[in-house]
Amino acid sequence: MNISFFKYQGTGNDFVMIDDRENSFDHQDLELISRLCDRKFGIGADGVILIRNHTDYDFEMVYFNADGSQSMCGNGARCAVAFAKFLGIVEQETRFLAIDGPHEAKIDQSLVELRMGNVPDTERVEEDLFIDTGSPHHLRKVNEVKTYPIVMEGKKVRHSERYPLGTNVNFVELLGENELFVRTFERGVEDETLSCGTGVTAAALGFGTKNQNQTVKINTLGGNLAVRYAWDAERGFEDIWLIGPAEQVFAGNIEI
Repeated sequence: MNISFFKYQGTGNDFVMIDDRENSFDHQDLELISRLCDRKFGIGADGVILIRNHTDYDFEMVYFNADGSQSMCGNGARCAVAFAKFLGIVEQETRFLAIDGPHEAKIDQSLVELRMGNVPDTERVEEDLFIDTGSPHHLRKVNEVKTYPIVMEGKKVRHSERYPLGTNVNFVELLGENELFVRTFERGVEDETLSCGTGVTAAALGFGTKNQNQTVKINTLGGNLAVRYAWDAERGFEDIWLIGPAEQVFAGNIEI
């Protein structure tokens, strides 16, 4: 079987993008998905994204982690929007469907702004936080995050009794008021990724200032992002936007 694909990346979070508007890709073949993501024997990526038609939305994004599991992926969704524009499905604005529900997005050249779902509140877990931004995230504030043992400590939390289904783990250093450096141990990849969109969104909500309108600058190993949101004491976090670049890296075909 020959598969045509495009490779996209959003601040180092990379994805195999497949135009599946004819529903020809076997999305139940999880072994194939893992093989495509393999960095030694496949294309290499943090996940696979299928773009499919939908009667009520501009398109549907079907996302798979490298191990074949499914979840919401913020950077993947931003790349999906850029890919949909490349395919001529959308122009500057779009409304599309993901696993956690509908999303809106705006695109200006390589910059994509993605509207995330509302988040009622954060949950305290001893000295840490837990926030679900479409995917689960355990957040820990640390000093000197660049030298912190992300993989070793991330595995401990990801496989802890508190999370029988697993969780993503984010380690956050406060650089200043409303500026963070975030590193992520990502569930489904089972390793550190250079960036995580739902994770940096969770970090911004957990450690950003709770003002009526706020923008938090995010640094990751893969590049810079921003999270804009509104805070209401009764309703929580609303009007949440994840903002950053999404770029096509290359296109190709692979024989499976």
